[in-house]
Parts: sequence; structure tokens; C-alpha cells
Amino acid sequence: MKLSAPTNIAFWISVVLGALGLLGQLGVIGAVAGFAFWFAIAGLVLMIVATLVKGL
Repeated sequence: MKLSAPTNIAFWISVVLGALGLLGQLGVIGAVAGFAFWFAIAGLVLMIVATLVKGL
């Protein structure tokens, strides 16, 4: 299996999702507190898929 670097946009979207998840879990952003876990998982899955699929 050959891995490739994710594109800039995929990288930054996954970083934003991870940050939203972290800030929601810590209670800094109360509006996303209920979905904090899912934001973090979505960011991780996006990063994994972007690494496995070339050009994403």
C-alpha cells in the first residue's frame, strides 16, 4: 500500500474538525459539545482517507 500526502484543503479541514472536537469537549464552544466526539472522529477519518487516496 502506497501512501500519499493529503492536499492542503483536506489537511486544514481535518485540523478544524479536530479543533472543534477538542474545544467542544473542553466546553469552550458549548454549541458543539454534544457532537465533539463525532467532530474529532470525522477529522481523523478524513485525514486517514486523504492519506490513502491519492489526490484527495
